[in-house]
Amino acid sequence: MNEVYKSYMMEQLQNLISIDSPTGFTGGVQKYLCEEITRLGYTPECLHKGGVRADLGGEGNGLMLFAHCDTLGAIVRDIQGNGRLTVSRIGGLNPNNVETEHVKVYTRFGEVYEGTFQVPNASSHVNAHVNNARSFEENLEIVLDEIVKSDDDVRALGIDRGDFVAVNPRFTVTSKGYIKSRFLDDKASAAILLTYAKYLKDEGITPSRKVVISFTMYEEVGHGAACGIPEGICDIMAVDMGCVGEGLGCTETMVSICAKDSGGPYNYDMTTDLIRVAKENGLDYAVDIYNFYGSDVEVSLKAGYDVRHALIGPGVYASHGYERTHIKGMENTFKLVKAYIG
Repeated sequence: MNEVYKSYMMEQLQNLISIDSPTGFTGGVQKYLCEEITRLGYTPECLHKGGVRADLGGEGNGLMLFAHCDTLGAIVRDIQGNGRLTVSRIGGLNPNNVETEHVKVYTRFGEVYEGTFQVPNASSHVNAHVNNARSFEENLEIVLDEIVKSDDDVRALGIDRGDFVAVNPRFTVTSKGYIKSRFLDDKASAAILLTYAKYLKDEGITPSRKVVISFTMYEEVGHGAACGIPEGICDIMAVDMGCVGEGLGCTETMVSICAKDSGGPYNYDMTTDLIRVAKENGLDYAVDIYNFYGSDVEVSLKAGYDVRHALIGPGVYASHGYERTHIKGMENTFKLVKAYIG
C-alpha cells in the first residue's frame, strides 16, 4: 500500500477515535466527516438521523459501502445521594472491562466533566467485597473528578439524568504495527473508506460502477442503515470489523470475509466474488462465521431494500472491549475494497 495512503489512513483513524461519539451523541463526528469529505473534493450529504454519505462517482450497478462511526457508551441513569452517577449502557458496553476507565460526562448545555468508572467503596483495603461481579445496575458507578458530596452538588454543575458518557479510547500504535484502542469497531473501517475516497480523487480514477460510501450512526443499537440508500443501488457491503477468537480463521493482520452471522448467510454471489478477488490478488484473508454478530447491511434488508449484501473488515481482537487490530489488517481490507470495485 502506498505510504501516502497508509499515513492518511492512520491519521484519519486517530482523528476519528479522538472524537467522542457514543450512539445518540454523534454530532461532532458527523461534522468532522462532512468537513473531511468536502476537503477531499466530494459533496457529502447529511442524513437527518446523523449519518453521512457521499457519491464517489461511476455509473450503473450501484454499490454502497457502509462503515459506522457511533460507538458504545453510556447515559446517566441517576445521581446518587453521595454525588456518584449510575448509568444505563449504550450498545454492548461491558461492565467487566470499563472499571477504572476514564470517562467524560457531556451535559445537554455544553459542560464537560471528567470522572472514572469504579465500584462503590473501591479500595481493597477497606472493602472485603471489592471483587464481586460487576454490573451497571448494581455496583458500577462514575466517580466525578469534582468536589461533590450530594446529588444537589452534582446538579449544580449542570449534570442531569440523560447526559451522555463517553469512555476514554486509549489509542496507541505499537512498534510492531498493532493498533490498540476502544472503538476500532468501526472507526478503523471508516478510516479505510475515507482513504479509498482519497485514493480515487488523487489518482483521478472513476470507479467501474456507481460507488457511494455511507457512515452510519446508530449501528450499535441496531438501526444504523435502516434508511439512506439512494436510487440505483443494487449491492451493499458493510466494511465493519472481522472477529478474532477461538474457532475462527481471522487474525488481526487479515481481512475477514463473513459468510454468515446471527442474521443468516450473506449473499452467495457477492461473498464468492470477494473470496475470488482476495485469492487473485494474493491478499491475506479468512472466511468466517460469526454467531454473535449483526451488521448494518442486514438492517437494510430488514428495512425492505431489494439489494444484495456482504460483509468484510479488518480482524479485531477483544471486540467491545479494549480492542486490537494491525495495520496489515487495515491494508488488506483497503486492497480488497479497491480490487473488488476495480
